[in-house]
Amino acid sequence: QVQLVESGGGLVQPGGSLRLSCVTSGFTFSGATMTWYRQAPGKERELVARIFRVTGTTNYSDSVKGRFTISRDNAKNTMYLQMNNLRPEDTAVYFCNAQTLSPSSTYWGQGTQVTVSS
Repeated sequence: QVQLVESGGGLVQPGGSLRLSCVTSGFTFSGATMTWYRQAPGKERELVARIFRVTGTTNYSDSVKGRFTISRDNAKNTMYLQMNNLRPEDTAVYFCNAQTLSPSSTYWGQGTQVTVSS
């Protein structure tokens, strides 16, 4: 059974830091492209950061570039998002996503709430 479980969300003050984790099971993690998405109330779900399979190449949205760092540990089947210098506009539910090739599938976690407020 495929599982993606996010953790690490919470309440943090502007300028603070938070580290999200996505622990996965049930598929070949090393062969999957992994992505963090987020969705704020009333807004569309948006891509935050992506890390590709094999190459480890990363992509970031312009709004988080320079502040967030995506990484993965294939030995632990886990993806991370280090979030620094957080802003109120970063407040959202953050979702873990996996895309595999064989078979071609997409999997989602349940999300973890990040709230940035003073």
